[in-house]
Amino acid sequence: MQGKKQIDIALAGNPNSGKTTLFNALTGSRQHVGNYPGITVEQKEGYAQANDHTLHFIDLPGTYSLTAYSQEELVARNFLAEHTPHMVVDVVNAGALERNLYLAVQIMELGIPLILALNMMDEVRAKGQTINTELLARRLGGPVVETVARQGLGRNLLKQKILATASSENVRREPLNISYGPDLDPVIQRMIQKMEGREFFTSTFPPRWVALKYLEGDEEVRAKGLSQNRELALELEEEAARVAEHCQKTLNTYPEAIIADYRYGYISSLLKDVISRDTHRERLEFSDRLDRILTHRFLGPAIMIMILYGVYKATFWLGEAPMGWLEAFFDWLKINLAAILPDGLLQSLVISGIIDGVGGVLGFVPLIAVMFLCISFLEDSGYMARVAYMLDRVFRIFGLHGCSVMPFIISGGIAGGCAVPGIMSTRTLRSRKEKLATMLTAPFMTCGAKLPVFLLLAGVFFPRHQASVLFLISLTGWLFALLVSRILRWTVIRGPSTPFVMELPPYRLPTSGGILIHTWERAWEYIKKAGTVILAISILLWAAMTFPRLPQDAVQPFEKRIVRVQTRQDTGAVSPDKAEDRMQKIEKELGQAKLRYSLAGRMGTALEPVTKLAGFDWKMNISLIGGFAAKEVIISTLGTAYSLGQTPEEGQPSLARKIAADPQWDAKKAISAILFILLYAPCFVSVVVIARESGSWGWAGFSMVFNTAVAFFIAAGVYQTLLLF
Repeated sequence: MQGKKQIDIALAGNPNSGKTTLFNALTGSRQHVGNYPGITVEQKEGYAQANDHTLHFIDLPGTYSLTAYSQEELVARNFLAEHTPHMVVDVVNAGALERNLYLAVQIMELGIPLILALNMMDEVRAKGQTINTELLARRLGGPVVETVARQGLGRNLLKQKILATASSENVRREPLNISYGPDLDPVIQRMIQKMEGREFFTSTFPPRWVALKYLEGDEEVRAKGLSQNRELALELEEEAARVAEHCQKTLNTYPEAIIADYRYGYISSLLKDVISRDTHRERLEFSDRLDRILTHRFLGPAIMIMILYGVYKATFWLGEAPMGWLEAFFDWLKINLAAILPDGLLQSLVISGIIDGVGGVLGFVPLIAVMFLCISFLEDSGYMARVAYMLDRVFRIFGLHGCSVMPFIISGGIAGGCAVPGIMSTRTLRSRKEKLATMLTAPFMTCGAKLPVFLLLAGVFFPRHQASVLFLISLTGWLFALLVSRILRWTVIRGPSTPFVMELPPYRLPTSGGILIHTWERAWEYIKKAGTVILAISILLWAAMTFPRLPQDAVQPFEKRIVRVQTRQDTGAVSPDKAEDRMQKIEKELGQAKLRYSLAGRMGTALEPVTKLAGFDWKMNISLIGGFAAKEVIISTLGTAYSLGQTPEEGQPSLARKIAADPQWDAKKAISAILFILLYAPCFVSVVVIARESGSWGWAGFSMVFNTAVAFFIAAGVYQTLLLF
């Protein structure tokens, strides 16, 4: 390794161990984010310089083990086996060493050099504990480094240990060999001998590790074995089946449980005399004291509701002024461009298609950013895990798993999420039926794409109660997600519920840098989407709302009416002000006629006989059709539709004022529109992800049809009921 200029280091660790925080501290801005080939699990890579070496860090997905229960675990272990990094830095929560070292033991069984990063050492010391890192390092046969990732402490020492490990000949490079007792050891040895004689898996995995995977019933390893050497694979499966039957008869257990017990026994021996505690004073951990209140059976949910409501109040309070500045900027831009560009299609495209389309979406960036800021604080503090813990009791009533809470939250359970990562996070659910029910209802949440529509309608029709309305919309999304999940679990996705297990991380005071980075990442994704996807769709929809052009014989009656008004003005029969008002009215009618005659107008008009039951006119229908591509398009389409229906000189400065002035809109229609947009078909990207995660386009198609049917039934029912009052 002396001559190598680049050292490849895989960063592994349990969720909530601070692994990604350490990755950011080590690599700074020198990062690249993508996806692993062929799958949607995020891949992060970063670089750092140390002496004359480049340290290439790969941030593996957070995982509790290398047993392939979830896609993250599969990705982590396949990367370690197939890409063979020079070493692994296992980032562990030093306050929960026994549980966190389970992953470290599995990495050592793969035979990859290991550096243990004991993270969150400040919290360990706050508990009155000390860890003998020198003793632990001797027993592990590799370096152990104390770190506090959120403060950047220990990163330089870690880099030194990486360089030393890369150049050392004394680092453990042989796979760890643990005895698994008299029942399994002989079987493991027989399986190893069979594999070594026929070079089975020897180029990727150690034979002993493969034998353990067969005993654990690992489906992926077994499938690969059948494709590599079917005869030998069947022999290994027979060995595993025989010992499993023997263990069941004699010990009333199974090999996987025995393997886990012996691993934890090995970990206990590693930790003997390593951890010492302060016995001179009684300590009640800060997190435990808080949890007695924040996760209390009755107080907890009440506090949770108040916290989430406070997020919405803060969003409007802090975001209102900068949102007004952005609106003023786009108004100024439209006025100046209208003066520069000649009348015609180019001016219409730029002002109505681009500025009124994309600008309508970008105008909500301040509110979105504040929402993301609040959510980042709650996530980084550890409170979001408590929300999941408290809601588990409720979720089980509706046939869901406690782990379904996080996909709902990520999808927009607290407004501002995104259904795409929410659906992807259902991989943590081991029951396929609970996973399906979760991914089909997660799009009911108030994602960041729907948020601008709700902010717009709440601001226009409920200006004094915007935060309350947005909070109620979020609660409505949760309510319908649970109700529909219960219906699905009673009908098309029947099956038993599985138990809930979740680790609650300790409370931490988030760093300002971490919160700002997370907020910027999410807000920038929103801005990029507006400047790329939404821009492209806005231009396409502008074309659909502009062409085909209204025939000249249909335009002439409007032109003749304008000429008559001008003639009456010239003769003094009508005052200039009244003449101007009448001509603007005729121009507006002409714009509406052109819009109705366009392709999009015809589609919207064709749907009116049905959608009028929910209070939707043809303009609303056009925007909802665009929403199938991306929900932000609803705003941009409405902006374009209202802009095309007016003359540039009318000076309506914002979409909100245009909707407020439209007699077709009222509070009843706004409520109906909010409900429909909240519940109807997921955006196109979400549909693709549902197909990928469920393994079937049938479920993706079901989500579009079923969700839209539910949305229309609810919206029409509520609208017709409100008409009675």
